[in-house]
Amino acid sequence: MNKAQLITVVAAATGNRDTATLAVETVLDAIVRAVAAGEDVSVTGFGRLSRVMRPARSASNPQTGERMQVGTTHIVKFRPGARFKDLVAGRRAMPESGNCIQKDPKTPKAARP
Repeated sequence: MNKAQLITVVAAATGNRDTATLAVETVLDAIVRAVAAGEDVSVTGFGRLSRVMRPARSASNPQTGERMQVGTTHIVKFRPGARFKDLVAGRRAMPESGNCIQKDPKTPKAARP
């Protein structure tokens, strides 16, 4: 799914493509800015994005095979949430409608086994 397809899905839920475009672009912009600033972004049920330092290392040039030094850099690490992993692995059934990463409703203490 690309950004345009994501906007189409959000537009179907909101009924307005302009609002959906603004919403998707605002959320993505906020995420990118926060991670670039070194903040972790956690969305319950979906996952966590964080900025991680990758230390300097030696690598080989794929064209020549020559060894070279690669400097220290920062990368983005994504750690999917438990519910997301369960849905992808098939350990949890995908709901036919509604929000698939929303928490299950709490069961009353009397109904618990």
